[in-house]
Amino acid sequence: MLNITSAPVGYLKTLTMYPMDFEEFFQIYNFTAALKASLHKAFLNRTPVNEAVHNRMMQIFNTYLNVGGMPAAVQKFSETKNLEDVMSEHADIVTQYKKDFTKYEAEEKRIYLTQIYDLIPAELNKSNKRFIFADMKKGLRYEKSAEDFIWLSSAGVALPVYNVNEPAIPLRINENRSLFKFFLSDVGMLTTLYGKATKAQLLSDNSDINFGAVYENIAAQELKAHGLTLYYYNSKRFGELYFVVEYKGRVLPIEIKSGKDYKRHSALSNIMEISNYSINEAFIFTNFNVEVKGNYIYYPIYMLMFINNEDIKLPPIDIPDLSELFE
Repeated sequence: MLNITSAPVGYLKTLTMYPMDFEEFFQIYNFTAALKASLHKAFLNRTPVNEAVHNRMMQIFNTYLNVGGMPAAVQKFSETKNLEDVMSEHADIVTQYKKDFTKYEAEEKRIYLTQIYDLIPAELNKSNKRFIFADMKKGLRYEKSAEDFIWLSSAGVALPVYNVNEPAIPLRINENRSLFKFFLSDVGMLTTLYGKATKAQLLSDNSDINFGAVYENIAAQELKAHGLTLYYYNSKRFGELYFVVEYKGRVLPIEIKSGKDYKRHSALSNIMEISNYSINEAFIFTNFNVEVKGNYIYYPIYMLMFINNEDIKLPPIDIPDLSELFE
């Protein structure tokens, strides 16, 4: 075996693997090309989906929230259709995660990694979902535990969504890394950590129940897997935008609403009225069918699968012949 001490730059392509997204999970239901094309057409044209199809899609999506996209859990669900078996798979994965945490020699680092992971479900369930460092240890600052958050993110265990000081392109230059939300990399793992009562409610078809933390987690998971860099914006004066992304060369706010009051979004309305930000429209993902109200486009939550990182096509560049200048 060759002992390669460094990677041959320019000869390797790195692929990042994520848990199965909703479209991949949907394959166990024989998701046909015709159905996908029909849903995609409704997404592009912003027209309602057939109501029977919509209701069936929501049932399957709620199942996905319970199972998630970890391959072992999906395989177990495919074989047994038993969520208790799926929860056992999730518990085994958590055990393996924590065994990895204990490989660190520094006891303080092991403790912080475990604390951060265990706190994520509770932090996401708060009205302000920003991760609060003092919940780990009184007086703790980001600088003290920054490496632990980075490790969990790099290991694919959690997904950070950083704050931006302004929702304007390029978002990267407005990034504030000391303020962030921290999501689990797999929504099925999250609902298992919340327990059986949450899983049962997700399957109840009750659109009045608010599953804000679960819905925001799946949104972060889907959008990240589709190549988007996620941010959020929070202003004491105007309010908070759940997610802000660069989409088709512009800033796109994305709101996630799990309850029946999905048309109430005062912060979003406030910020869209600010002319300096030039935000032309917003996407709101809900339990309900497609609807358009002015600059607000309401999509069913399962249509997150159609939001992708669509690169802007740059024009070709002609290289002029400069030889005549030196004759």
